[in-house]
Amino acid sequence: MSSVTSSAPNESRSAGAARSPLRAPLVSRTGVFVVMALFAIYTLVPVWWLLVSATKSEGNLFTTSSLWFSHVDVWANIREVFNEQNGIFAHWIVNSVIYSAVGAALSTVLSAMAGYALAKYSFRGRDLAFNIILGAVLIPATMYALPLYLLFSEVHLVNTYWSVLLPSVVSPFGVYLSRIYAAASIPGDVIQAGRVDGASEARIFWRIAVPIMSPALVTVFLFQFVTIWNNYLLPLLMLNNDKLQPVTVGLASWREEFNQGIPYNLTITGAFLSVVPLIIAFLVLQRFWRAGLAAGSVK
Repeated sequence: MSSVTSSAPNESRSAGAARSPLRAPLVSRTGVFVVMALFAIYTLVPVWWLLVSATKSEGNLFTTSSLWFSHVDVWANIREVFNEQNGIFAHWIVNSVIYSAVGAALSTVLSAMAGYALAKYSFRGRDLAFNIILGAVLIPATMYALPLYLLFSEVHLVNTYWSVLLPSVVSPFGVYLSRIYAAASIPGDVIQAGRVDGASEARIFWRIAVPIMSPALVTVFLFQFVTIWNNYLLPLLMLNNDKLQPVTVGLASWREEFNQGIPYNLTITGAFLSVVPLIIAFLVLQRFWRAGLAAGSVK
């Protein structure tokens, strides 16, 4: 009888030990979920405030709840935004699209070429060049603004599209990411097989390397697109013509002119409209992102 009673606590302890590994993943998953929920709230609350504020008139903006709708005037606000100052807001949006799309596309191509060359070609100074590029990632972009202004002043490119486009095509982070991804995902045997079959180096890069690197390239494009779109200091220094400015600088000038008659709700509505192209770009490119990741895993 004593043996039976003594074995019962042992069995209960063993059962508890067996259940404890099951509780640990549940606790960890709950912690991860809580952290992700906090990050989601932190990210979405400002966007929600922007959406709610963009629907209010100037009189309701400061007299109603900041996180809920009152009298919806969003279409009236949008019409006033595009009619303000002879439709200058449309010029700003088009300029931002040109700077961001063209700059991000060229930057992605150059980053892919440089990253592929650093990963797959052996040449003297390769590691030194990569270390310099890696160091450039750590330098804030604002430190380049004044030297670029002085440089472009010497070649008479200030107050032109080129003064914003040319710096945008250089992305040290894009080169770094492309180099890491190319080194890890492109087998050397595949490149060698292409050379044996008589393919040129350019054909191997465009037909073999680029499709395999597509997830990294989409990432580079999105990061660079958002970076250029949100850039404020460089176009502020380079551009004096209102019709060449991007939407970031234009909206800031509206805020400065608040006391001269630009209603505050129009600035908020313009800020909300300026976020829409970023959302569209992400929604359009994310399916290529997921498809590229899946294709890469299968290969």
